[in-house]
Amino acid sequence: MSQPSTPTPGASRSADARPGGGGSGSPWSAGGTVFAGVLLFVDGILGVLKGIAGIASNDVYARINDYVFKFSVTSWGWIHLVLGVILILVGLGILKGATWARGAGVALVSLNLIANFMWLPYTPVWAIVTIAIDVFVIWALCTDRSNPSDLVRSS
Repeated sequence: MSQPSTPTPGASRSADARPGGGGSGSPWSAGGTVFAGVLLFVDGILGVLKGIAGIASNDVYARINDYVFKFSVTSWGWIHLVLGVILILVGLGILKGATWARGAGVALVSLNLIANFMWLPYTPVWAIVTIAIDVFVIWALCTDRSNPSDLVRSS
């Protein structure tokens, strides 16, 4: 009977120890991508809730008198509602491993970040939390170098 050979000390190991083979992505960034997909989905739901609140009642959020980006709260509600629905769809795409979802996710989260920066005077705490989530999602989607189709095949 032969015994399995053990690697000799100092022998190099493959940089990618993931099941399924090649690619240069790290498990941390791949896990970050899954987490980014979940956060994108949740961020979309929060955007939908923000939008519904703004559309339903113009008195939900305080109005700023001399603010540069003067939209009505109803207009902001529609902006957040539409962005939220699209973010939900892209978040689901990322979780399913769709190849289009990463690029679309970075682009749409960037738009969401800008919209929430412009929304800051209305709900500062909520906008800052959303901006922080968006920054993490952009980082996670940009740093993962794994091939999404490899992740789907290895599942």
